[in-house]
Amino acid sequence: MTRLSKIFPVLQWSKVYDATTLTGDLLAAVIVTVMLIPQSLAYAMLAGLPAEVGLYASILPLVAYAIFGTSRTLAVGPVAIVSLMTASAVGEFAAGGTLDYLTAATVLALLSGGMLVLMGIFRLGFLANFLSHPVISGFITASGLLIAASQLRHILGVPGGGNTVPEIVGPLSGQLAAINPVTFAIGTGVLSFLFFARKHLKPLLVAIRIPARPADMMTKAAPILAVGVTVALATGLNLGARGVALVGEIPQGLPAFGVPAFSVDLVSALLVPAFLISVVGFVESVSVGQTLAAKRRQRIDPDQELIGLGAANIAAGLSSGYPVTGGFARSVVNFDAGAQTPAAGVFTAVGIALAALFLTPLLASLPQATLAATIIVAVLSLVDFGAVRRVFAYSKSDFAAMAATILVTLGWGVELGVIAGVALSLLLHLYRTSKPHIAIVGQVPGTEHYRNVERHPVLTAPELLSIRVDESLYFANSRFLEDTIATYVAERPDVRHVILMCSAVNAIDASALESLEEINRRLTDAGIGFHLSEVKGPVMDRLEITRFLQHLNGNVFLSQHEAVNTLTSGGLPAMSVPKP
Repeated sequence: MTRLSKIFPVLQWSKVYDATTLTGDLLAAVIVTVMLIPQSLAYAMLAGLPAEVGLYASILPLVAYAIFGTSRTLAVGPVAIVSLMTASAVGEFAAGGTLDYLTAATVLALLSGGMLVLMGIFRLGFLANFLSHPVISGFITASGLLIAASQLRHILGVPGGGNTVPEIVGPLSGQLAAINPVTFAIGTGVLSFLFFARKHLKPLLVAIRIPARPADMMTKAAPILAVGVTVALATGLNLGARGVALVGEIPQGLPAFGVPAFSVDLVSALLVPAFLISVVGFVESVSVGQTLAAKRRQRIDPDQELIGLGAANIAAGLSSGYPVTGGFARSVVNFDAGAQTPAAGVFTAVGIALAALFLTPLLASLPQATLAATIIVAVLSLVDFGAVRRVFAYSKSDFAAMAATILVTLGWGVELGVIAGVALSLLLHLYRTSKPHIAIVGQVPGTEHYRNVERHPVLTAPELLSIRVDESLYFANSRFLEDTIATYVAERPDVRHVILMCSAVNAIDASALESLEEINRRLTDAGIGFHLSEVKGPVMDRLEITRFLQHLNGNVFLSQHEAVNTLTSGGLPAMSVPKP
């Protein structure tokens, strides 16, 4: 692989592009385009932006990702969670429906894209690892609930708003008497149809002898049918005159290309939200990309994916769009439809562009309740209470981080929810590793294995104390190790040698090195030898450039068994001592 083809993955797959691949990509593009049109409109509404912005964000970003991205089947575009985060971030700076609001959204896309590209250049994809799975799962669940709640006003046909559940639910509860019955009928009707289609339409189509794959595609295209029917009803019955909120006139044509006007204050205000959107979007995108790639024994490059997503967001910002990422639902549809290369995304972009040129007049009579119902059905699939139960049963600390993410997201907003989840996860990790599991070990009779005396019948010697620490040694747990060894030695007056078994130690930082030196000094003053065993190569490399090994009053042994045999003159007595 050449350096140029690594930077531009399009040069790799385009070399083997043939008619068969073209056919698969075109078919997938048609299906994804049909699915993406209502989604783009709906997610733009969720972000508080004009409907056409959703279409604009589904054109050039797809082309940019096809050039720089490494996933063959990832479908990039507006997604629910990023749309919600956009609305939350931009709403703090400008009022919805204003030019400043749209400008802020495009600047947010540019900032997010720039951050992603820089992260990719400097290979900082590991930063996404700070978002633990429980935190991500909790955030997605809370976001799904928050998004669904935010769309209730469109289903009911009453005014409303807000970025948190209290802000949303409070005003709604006082306006139940103002519900528009026609809007409510459309919203609940579309909701019922979409839920029915998702659960029962495919089996029904298969039952009437339609092949499984076409039936699946027809099921996923159900929102298009809902859009067509409700547009026809709104037009034929003049529902706009009866108080039904419609999408309204959508500008016909392609997006303007250029850098939006912005100020330093605007950029400063959007830096943190842009970073959070970048990380959350990257995690979601890479997770989907890796899952789909594994099914075809392909691979993606996470660092190059940062550049690909960054380029897509920069393209969105330059073409009057807003932040985008890889979407799970449309990517699965793209995969199932037979997409072979990112060219399917380019063809999808062409389809969306044609829709923006020729179909937008037909969408002016689309009820907002239809789009709201589409959003609700899409996001409720993200809500996973089963994951909450599983995490609670397995790890109470991880559940605490998950619960905090959910509660803060619902009560105080998406940005604080992510920050709270990440902060609590890191704090809990530091707490857990600050008191690592430390075991006194002995020899399993008849073997060269050494196990915890609390768990196994083992052989020990009173003059020998073998300690295994099951964690890397760093600033948070170094003092704990000092105190633990001091306690063990004080309780055993016959001890003449202490062996620190380092089989689970992957790193020793400067603070831990000082603690080891302090332990060595204390044991030397007490007339006790201090030894290390099973030190890993990289750890030994670091120790060898220090003076610690010169000051060590004992030895470094290749194995625990060698250390025991050497220090006990041939091995342990054939007896088991009581557990301490």
